[in-house]
Amino acid sequence: MPRLTAVRFSHFYSPLALLAGGLAAARQPGLNEFFTSLFNVLPTVLLLLGAAFCIAYGRVRETFLLLVMYLAYFLLDTQADHYRATGTLLPGAALTFHLCCLLLPVLYGLYGAWRERAHLLQDGAARLAVLFVVCVVALALARRFPEQLLDWLTEIRWPWLQAEWLTLIQLVYPLFLLAFVVLLVQYIRHPRPVHAAQFIALIGLLLMLPQVFSRPGALNVLSSLMMLILVVAIAQEAYQMAFRDELTGLPGRRALNERLQRLGRQYVIAMADVDHFKAFNDTHGHDVGDQVLRLVASRLRKIGGGGRAYRYGGEEFTLVFSGRDLQDCLPHLETVRRAVEEYVMHLRDKANRPQDAQQGKRRRGGSGANQVSVTISIGVAERLPTQRHPDEVIKAADQALYSAKSAGRNCVRAHGQNRRGAVRTVTQPTAGA
Repeated sequence: MPRLTAVRFSHFYSPLALLAGGLAAARQPGLNEFFTSLFNVLPTVLLLLGAAFCIAYGRVRETFLLLVMYLAYFLLDTQADHYRATGTLLPGAALTFHLCCLLLPVLYGLYGAWRERAHLLQDGAARLAVLFVVCVVALALARRFPEQLLDWLTEIRWPWLQAEWLTLIQLVYPLFLLAFVVLLVQYIRHPRPVHAAQFIALIGLLLMLPQVFSRPGALNVLSSLMMLILVVAIAQEAYQMAFRDELTGLPGRRALNERLQRLGRQYVIAMADVDHFKAFNDTHGHDVGDQVLRLVASRLRKIGGGGRAYRYGGEEFTLVFSGRDLQDCLPHLETVRRAVEEYVMHLRDKANRPQDAQQGKRRRGGSGANQVSVTISIGVAERLPTQRHPDEVIKAADQALYSAKSAGRNCVRAHGQNRRGAVRTVTQPTAGA
C-alpha cells in the first residue's frame, strides 16, 4: 500500500502559489521595464544558482530538470522575440516550436522519474548522454527532413480530440498525460516536496506552451516561475534534512538548539528515553527498533500543554514547554507516558505474512502475532533562578531521567524528587514471544 498517510497538502502550497502568481503575471498585457528586464535574466540566473545548489546537495535529477526547462526556454525565446519584434516567424520556427513541445514532456518526465544513484558522477554522465542523443537525433531529423517531419508532427490523428482550446499538436497531449501519471504515482509512492513541485511545474509548462507567441512575456515569466518552484522545493527539503529527523519526522537536534535560544524566563524541559531499547534491537532486530522509535515519536508528538517534542538522539527525546511551570506539565507528561504504555505492538512473521487483509486481521486478533509492550521513562526539570542557560535545565532533566530509570523505569520523575516522588511507580515492560 503506498504511503498515503504521508501525503501532505502542504507540499503543494508553495508550488501552487508560484504557479498562480506566474499565470497572473503572464496574463498581463505588458510588464513594466523593471519586470521585463528581470524576467529576461531570471531563467539564466535560476539555472546557474539552482544547478550550483543542486550539485552542492547531490541532486543530479533536479539539475537536469532545470537544464531541460532552460533549453526549451532558450530555443523558444529567440523565436518569440523575433515574432514580437517583426510580427513574422523565423524560418523553421514552427518546427522548432513543435519539437520543443514534443520533447519537453518526454525529457521532463524521464528525468523526473529517474531515481538518483549513489555514484553521482556516473548518474550525471548517463543523463547527459541521454540528453545529448535526443538533441542530436532531433537536430539531424530537423535538418535532413524538415518538411516531412513538420507534416508528421502536425498531422491530425484523432479528429475527435480537436478543440479550440487544444492549441498544441496532438502528439503533445498524450505525452504530457503520461508524464503527469508517472510523476503523480511517484509522489504517491514517495510523498516529498520536490516530487510535488515536479508535478506542479509540469502543469505550468503545459499551460505555458500555448502562450509562447500569443502573450508577450508569458514564456519568460512562466519559465522563471517553474524553475523557481523546483529551486524552492530543493531548499525546503534541504531545510528538512537539517532540522527534521528523517526516521521519526520530529524536529531534530539542530531545531532543538535553535528553540532553546528563543526560550523566555519560564519553561520546562523533559527528557524521555525508551526503556530496554537495546533489548528490542538485540531480540527483534533494528527494523523493530525503528518501529519502536516511530511509535514513541507519534505519541510524543501529541503532547498537550503547549509542549513540543524533539528527537534528541538515539532513543532519547526532548519535550519543551515554554511559559509553563512544572506542575502544569506533569499531568501531560503522565498522559503521554500512559499512551505509550497502553499501545501494544504486533510483530508479524515476514516469512508467513498473510496475502490478504482479512487473513491479516484474523491473525492480529489471534495468538499468531507476537506482542510487544513499549514503555518510556521521563525526567523533567523547570528553569530555576540559579539556572541561566537551557543546557543546565537539560542536565537537570537528565538527572531526573536517571532517577526514573533507577526507580524501575516506566515513570515520570521531576528533578529533586525522591524515590517516592515519582509520578508513577514502576511497571516493567513485557515482551511476548
